[in-house]
Amino acid sequence: MAGPSAEAAESQGVPTVLTRPRVFLVLAAALAAVLSVPTAGAASARPTRALPDTIALPDGFQPEGIAIGAAPYAFFGSRATGAIYRASLVTGEGSVINPGPGTPSLGMKVDRRDRLFVAGGTGGDGRVIDAVTGALLASYRFSTVPSFVNDVVLTPDAAWFTDSTNPVLYRVPLSRSPKLPGPEAVVRTPLTGDIVYGTGINANGIARTPDGRGLLIVQSNTGLLFRVDPATGVTRTVDLGGELLTNGDGLLLEGRTLYVVQNRLNIVAAVRLNDAGTRGAIVSRLTDPRFDVPTTVAAYGKRLYLPNARFTTPPTPTTPYSAVAIPRR
Repeated sequence: MAGPSAEAAESQGVPTVLTRPRVFLVLAAALAAVLSVPTAGAASARPTRALPDTIALPDGFQPEGIAIGAAPYAFFGSRATGAIYRASLVTGEGSVINPGPGTPSLGMKVDRRDRLFVAGGTGGDGRVIDAVTGALLASYRFSTVPSFVNDVVLTPDAAWFTDSTNPVLYRVPLSRSPKLPGPEAVVRTPLTGDIVYGTGINANGIARTPDGRGLLIVQSNTGLLFRVDPATGVTRTVDLGGELLTNGDGLLLEGRTLYVVQNRLNIVAAVRLNDAGTRGAIVSRLTDPRFDVPTTVAAYGKRLYLPNARFTTPPTPTTPYSAVAIPRR
């Protein structure tokens, strides 16, 4: 069924009775009519137009994060300028909707109010962008010391951001109200327990546990996966039977399957977890010849979408970039 991932459906941060902006409703309805997207009651229906497998991004864009909501649009963030690019999954075409602050836009998530939550990297901040208009809705300064705010996940009551330089999670509380909190509402939760920060990229991608009671973070430089108690910040290593998730980057939870992008290895590891997220096993490793250091992952329908960050290619203003779609197994 074409639609948001299980993680997106569980972690948008607002109840399902809330409506989307009218422009997205009209676009989504029109696209559904044109493509004859199958519904739960019409399993035999087939789209009349195949979705593109590759989406070209602007030259020199240097993508890192991706987010996909209920409508067939992908959002990409530039680690060079912080620009936000919105692309249609139907046509592959898109445009820049926000020019960025000049600091990175890394991990991203979009909620049911069409608000895009963006991790600000070396900017030490998080931002919220209107996914329809591109307008800046809110900005949160997390740190005044050197930091690397790398990724974000949405839960029913908060947006949680990782910092790859400092052992802390940043929590922006959310409520049923459409009003976003002010910067004074940010909560800083130190990470303690098993995780030990070292040289390089530490806590990176973040997701919820299958039961929704905890958080999961992957540490890129050690390949370890941790379960975090959101109330205390205490971390415990997830038992993967001795397996490592080296160069682990973006995370995506689908039911009890956690997809982990291992960027420089050009692999997406599929980890089957128990409900609490304390144990798991790598059940498959996905790759594709078009991978060129993918960093993050989002799902739409039966596909996974990943931007190629091309970390091993020196960036220039004319360097081409793309995102690729692979079957979700």
